[in-house]
Amino acid sequence: MKDEITYKLLKLIEAEPHLNQREIAQKMGVSLGKTNYCLKALIDKGFIKFQNFYNNKKKSAYIYFLTPKGIEEKAEVTYRFLQRKINEYEKIKIEIESLKVEAAKASELEDERE
Repeated sequence: MKDEITYKLLKLIEAEPHLNQREIAQKMGVSLGKTNYCLKALIDKGFIKFQNFYNNKKKSAYIYFLTPKGIEEKAEVTYRFLQRKINEYEKIKIEIESLKVEAAKASELEDERE
């Protein structure tokens, strides 16, 4: 599972543990199947647990929560995700500066032609 999805899923579960899988999928902008797959993977790794509300009329009502191992993983994946985004930002800044120079040169050439 990619860091970005892991990060977003752990962050969402921490903030809104009462969400069902369909709501998680909608908030993350991914399919219900992918949500189910990712949740199962995180449960298998011991990063999250779930508890069923047996007294609830909806027999499938769960609450998801981060385990201590999941809290640690969230911190690590957040750091990796942040580093990747910083790298992307730095590359984009360089590309923007390059495009500004290119646009300025093109503008100068156009001014000379007129």
